[in-house]
Amino acid sequence: MNLPRLTTALLSASVSAAALLHAADAPKPIRVLILAGGCCHDYNAQKDIVKKGLEARANVKVDVIYTEDSSTKPNLPIYGNPAYADGYDVVIHDECSADVSDPAVIKGVVKPHLDGVAAVNLHCAMHCYRIGNPGEPAKPGTDRALWFDVLGLQSSGHGAQKPITLTVTAPTHPIMVGWNGWTTGNEELYNNIMVWGDAKPLIRGTQDAGNLPGRNDSVVAWTHEYGPKKTRVFSTTLGHNNATVSDPRYLELVTRAVLWSTHHLTDDGKPAAGFGAGGK
Repeated sequence: MNLPRLTTALLSASVSAAALLHAADAPKPIRVLILAGGCCHDYNAQKDIVKKGLEARANVKVDVIYTEDSSTKPNLPIYGNPAYADGYDVVIHDECSADVSDPAVIKGVVKPHLDGVAAVNLHCAMHCYRIGNPGEPAKPGTDRALWFDVLGLQSSGHGAQKPITLTVTAPTHPIMVGWNGWTTGNEELYNNIMVWGDAKPLIRGTQDAGNLPGRNDSVVAWTHEYGPKKTRVFSTTLGHNNATVSDPRYLELVTRAVLWSTHHLTDDGKPAAGFGAGGK
């Protein structure tokens, strides 16, 4: 009997078994679904920027549903399918569907979040699924507020593209721990028609108002709990231009939002064990 070879084989088998056990014990990646497409933005590039940025920073598996339709009524295939988020932990809404206003369609969009699937909403998602005049405050709990109830904030428009000075207003929130404010390149500062009472502003933005007196000042990032299951929701109005979406600070913000919304972010702003880059 060749003992050295037998010993080597046994050691190899032990190592393989240990590796299999470790793989079985390793946390499964967070399942992320990005919805992208619609009016006014380079979604063809931005969907990939966000996907790659998330997968480089956290233990996530990102799928994308994208339409090349650049109208204000993009033909996203999820419309009419309230089960579109089955199997996912969080949906990133990065669509711009400003004129999709059928209450039945909108109820299908919000259904997964009503059922507990987390939401992370980027930029023009705030101007989607509007019924009636978005400049008039919507009453929570009504059809006009179907989407605003998810967001926790109502916005109707923005001014010119100019740099936005960002100030962190909740420095102890896990998403914001360790962050300092910064100034963006040219971006759109969305207005605030209403902020829901339980929304938690994280970042405010100010922008040179040109010939208007003073400066514009709005909430640009916040958290909210939606529905009876207290579904975690994060939103930011930042992200019009590719330069902003590619900024490591923006991608880190979105990554932390995904981790926080799925209960995988520690109080000190770090990924929970097994949910950092490479499963660390």
